[in-house]
This record gives sequence, C-alpha cells and structure tokens, in this order.
Amino acid sequence: MIAIIDYGVGNLFSLMSSLEYLGLESCVTSSKDVIEKADRIILPGVGAFGDAIKKLEDTGLIPFLREQAKKKPFLGICLGMQLLFETSNEYGDYKGIGLIEGDIVSLEPDISDKNLKVPHMGWNRLDIKKDDDIFKYTSDGEYVYYVHSYYGVNCQKSTLATSEYGVSVTGVVKNGFVYGMQFHPEKSGDTGLRLLKAFSEI
Repeated sequence: MIAIIDYGVGNLFSLMSSLEYLGLESCVTSSKDVIEKADRIILPGVGAFGDAIKKLEDTGLIPFLREQAKKKPFLGICLGMQLLFETSNEYGDYKGIGLIEGDIVSLEPDISDKNLKVPHMGWNRLDIKKDDDIFKYTSDGEYVYYVHSYYGVNCQKSTLATSEYGVSVTGVVKNGFVYGMQFHPEKSGDTGLRLLKAFSEI
C-alpha cells in the first residue's frame, strides 16, 4: 500500500487516479500508524514552499517522515520534491526536510533565453544522467510535464535526470530510498504512469 501524505497541499485526485489505473492500492492520510504500515510513501505538493513547509510542520510529521525515509521508498512530487531539499529562497528563506542535499532557487534569473516564460509549464524531454531502477520502464528522451517556477541546485550528487529549459532543470533526484520528481508523473501520460509503476516496484 502507498501512503499519500495529506497536509492540505497537493493535487491528490489525479495522483490517486493514476495509482488506481495501475492497480496500486493507495490512501490519503496523515496518520502515523497508517504511514508506518505502508510499503511506500508519496509526498505531493503544489503552491509555495513557505506555506507548504509550515503546513507540514503543523502536522508534526516531519521527524517521523525522516525516519520512515530511511527504511522504505519515498517519493516527493513537484513541490513535494522541493520540500525534500535543505533550503528554499521562495519568497523568503526556509529550511526544508533535508533528505536531499541542495537548495531550491528561482528559475527566472538562471534562464539564458529570456523569451522563455516563468512559470515553466509544459512538456520537456527527460535526459537520464544515471541508471536507476526508477527508469526501469522509461527511455532517455521521453517527455514529462512540468509546472514550476523554482528548481533544485547544488544537488549534482543526487541528480538522476534533467530537462532543458534555458537552464538544466533538475528533473529526478535520489538519495537512498528517497526520490524526487520535479515534474508531475500523474500528468505525464504513459511515461508518468511507467515511472510510478517503477517506483511501486522498488
């Protein structure tokens, strides 16, 4: 069973629908007992980092999630991936959960082509940099769907895949059992479904 963390931030319906389509059991929860019994954990998220980390802190789950991430597969999606990093400078300076080494910064000043719009919204090629079981059913060059204005930097050691958008955007990261996807696999068609399927088998 996959526990989808409920902390008031995230597009839970489409994620649950994707998992259901794959025949995977999941539940939306903030219960430590349920999360403890789950085989895998997904941390979704949309919106601003500061608001999301505050809501997550208010649940009291952060220390517990850090412990769970040491012993079972854990996936952060979009803002959920960003929350896994050490810091973010989105509308202020914030500390993240700290499961992925690196920082979350604004795309806008780093993009070389100023004709490219921020937020970055749309389909982009996934360039796989390191082999990993998460790409079991995915080939280099497939397209995934992004919606974001901030991205991960100083995280080369954990970066598995990137996408080009006037700058090398960190697309997939990994540290131990912990994975992060900046794009939305649940909105990335068949490619996204295959990534979720691979995660369910790790």
